[in-house]
Amino acid sequence: MSGGVGGAGKGTLAVMVSGPKPEIEMMKDVLAVFGRVFVIGEKPGMAQTMKLANNFLSATAMAATSEAVAMGVKAGLDAAVMIDVINAGSGRTTASDGKFPQSVLPRTFNYGFATGLTLKDVRLCAEEAKALDVPDAVMRAVLHQWEMTNSEFGGDTDFTAIVKMIERRAGIIVGSEKKA
Repeated sequence: MSGGVGGAGKGTLAVMVSGPKPEIEMMKDVLAVFGRVFVIGEKPGMAQTMKLANNFLSATAMAATSEAVAMGVKAGLDAAVMIDVINAGSGRTTASDGKFPQSVLPRTFNYGFATGLTLKDVRLCAEEAKALDVPDAVMRAVLHQWEMTNSEFGGDTDFTAIVKMIERRAGIIVGSEKKA
């Protein structure tokens, strides 16, 4: 499943399943209570691979948006204006559209997913890519960012804390404050 705590509460999760068609058909209506059911394939593990790919992209968007906004703030741009422009343009992601406005800019860091779980998902995705002999340079770079965040802030922190790790290195604060 994917869609976070909010999606779980609203019943709008992306529910990824794989396995024999008869068993999936038997369970589809039950799974639909949680959200939209996506049948990934019949081979066991296919839904897990899909989930890892999805979560890797989410983790990457959070890391990349944190770096981009920190760069802009360091150059004198207003973080909130940056997020508005990004969301109106081609850079829009789930990080810029939801996580930054709801948890980073107001400095609450409470979006609802743990840093340690994000690290686990990115690590598993990188391991899967390596096992499949797929290029993984971006995955390894993103994995390194999440390892540093987990090391500095702990696995129980909200995963939006990745911006704090980047802020420390940049010597700035993204959000309501301007300088570290």
